[in-house]
Amino acid sequence: MALKLSEAQAIVAAALKYARDAKLKPLGFVVLDERGALRAAAVEDGTSLARWKVAYGKANGAISMGLSSRKLNDMAIERPHFVASLASVFGEGVVPVPGGVLILDAAGAVIGAAGASGDASDNDEAALIAAIAEAGLRS
Repeated sequence: MALKLSEAQAIVAAALKYARDAKLKPLGFVVLDERGALRAAAVEDGTSLARWKVAYGKANGAISMGLSSRKLNDMAIERPHFVASLASVFGEGVVPVPGGVLILDAAGAVIGAAGASGDASDNDEAALIAAIAEAGLRS
């Protein structure tokens, strides 16, 4: 199953709602499909200029490696040179901190990834996990 545009947009809408309900700092969100192609994105008023790029780097690292950016963070602690080298492999960048989450279909297949940035990394990740569930998918 491929990630539908309507699902990607639903994830962004649910993440925006979660962020406001939780009174998080202004966030940027990016949703990529299983190929790493951009499907949906939004940045809230008041974010920094490059906030979406950080969200993209989290999602790109997750989809490119098949791991959440939280797991990439763990790898960066264990194998810093390996994770640092990923920036040269992934031309669009990788940000190995929490806030990049894989999107799974009902069977558990990876159909995309979402990234968020703007608050504490744990809060960025929580917004995405809740939003993906709200959209009827798994993370």
